[in-house]
Amino acid sequence: MALRRFFGFSEGELCRADAKPCSRLMRHTAGVFTVGGSLAFWILCKLHYACAVKLEVHRPVSSNSDTMVWAMTGRIAIPKGLSREEIYPRFGHPGPRVTIPRSLRWASCGAVSVSASTALLVRLFSPECEPQNIAAYDKGN
Repeated sequence: MALRRFFGFSEGELCRADAKPCSRLMRHTAGVFTVGGSLAFWILCKLHYACAVKLEVHRPVSSNSDTMVWAMTGRIAIPKGLSREEIYPRFGHPGPRVTIPRSLRWASCGAVSVSASTALLVRLFSPECEPQNIAAYDKGN
């Protein structure tokens, strides 16, 4: 399954005898990137849901303007006569949107996706995961 020979990075030689077996290399890489993926996606969850949480009223753009500028992730022009009940359905409610189950869902999706993709990349491009090295050094298969 390794793509190293397909891309011309390998001539089919064996690795050294003290090289780490492919299965252990994939397992260790996936373990490290599980933690990194969960932390990265937890931060992305915080950024995605927390950036639009606080709505702050700023002074009008100009004195004769019919709009007020509200700060969210960017600036949005909102007509002056709208009440809070009319603004929140259109532009989002400023309540706490980052919940514990939501952040755990994001972290678990990040852990699974990042660890699986890095394990696949190790399997495809690592010299220890070429077929001749798996046959010679992997005891589990």
